Amino acid sequence: MNNIKKHFSIRDLENLSGIKAHTIRIWEKRYELLSPERTSTNIRTYSLASLQKLLNITLLYNNGYKISKIADLKETEIPVKVQEIVAVQNSKNHVLNTFKMAMINFDQNQFALTFNNLLADHSFRDIFKNYFIPLLTELGLLWQTDTITPAHEHFITGLIKQKIQVNIEKLQLNLPVKTNKTFVLYLPEGEIHEIGLLYLNYELILHGYKTIYLGQSIPLDNLEELFGFVENIYFISYFTVAPPKEKINKYIDELSNTILKDTSCEVWLMGRQTQLLNTESLAPNIKIFDSIEELIKKVQ
Repeated sequence: MNNIKKHFSIRDLENLSGIKAHTIRIWEKRYELLSPERTSTNIRTYSLASLQKLLNITLLYNNGYKISKIADLKETEIPVKVQEIVAVQNSKNHVLNTFKMAMINFDQNQFALTFNNLLADHSFRDIFKNYFIPLLTELGLLWQTDTITPAHEHFITGLIKQKIQVNIEKLQLNLPVKTNKTFVLYLPEGEIHEIGLLYLNYELILHGYKTIYLGQSIPLDNLEELFGFVENIYFISYFTVAPPKEKINKYIDELSNTILKDTSCEVWLMGRQTQLLNTESLAPNIKIFDSIEELIKKVQ
C-alpha cells in the first residue's frame, strides 16, 4: 500500500475533475480557492481535501455559479450549496465524483451509501448503465495517466462486482423460463477483466435463460467438459486484453477445430480484441457483438 496516493499533482486534479490545469492555476492565483503544498523542487501537490473541494467547486461552476461567487463563499458553505443542488437534481456528475472519492479514500461505506441512495430511485440496470459504465470508462483513463494506482482500480471494481453478484443471486431464486439455449460464459486464458461478462450473466438470467458462469482464464479443453451435461450450448466470451494480437487467430482456429467441431453450438464474442479478427474468415457459428445491448437484443 506504499504507492497509494495521498497527494496529487495538478495534472491529477485535471484528470479527476475535468477542469484544465491552466484554469485551476488561475482559480488558485486569482481567487485563492486552493492552497497547494510545494515539493523541494517547487512543484505543486494537493491533498485529498483539496481534491474534494475542487470537485465541489466544479459541480457549482457547472451548475451556473460564477467562480467569483464561489470564491466569496465560506469554506463550510461550499458543500452546503453542493448538497442543495444534489437534492434537486440528483446530479450525475456529483454521484460519479462521490464514487471516485470513495475509491481514492478506499471508503467502502461511502460507496455503499451512494449506491443505496441511487437504488431508491433507479433500477440496478439503470445504475449500471448510467453510473457504473461511465465510472469504469473513466477509471481506464485515470489508470493510464497514473492518476490512480492499480490498488484503487481493484478496490472499486471489486465493489462493483459485488453488486452485480448480489443481484444475480436474487434472480437465481427463480428457475429459468427459456430452455432452448444454455449460455456458458467464460474468459480465455490470461483474461481477468470480467465485469462485462459478469453483468452479461445478470442480463441473461434476467431474461429467463439458464447460464453457467465459469469466469476468468478458462483453458479451451475445459469447455469440452460441458457437452456431457448440457444441450443447446451457446458459449460467450469477452476478449479485453487476451488472447493477444499474435495469438488470437490461432486461438480461434483451435476453438473451431475443437469446441465447434461436429457440434451445433455457437460462440458469441465481445471485447476490443475482437477487432483484430478477420470476420470474413470466421466460421458461421462464431458471431461478434459490438456491445452488451446488441447481444441482449439478439436473445430477447
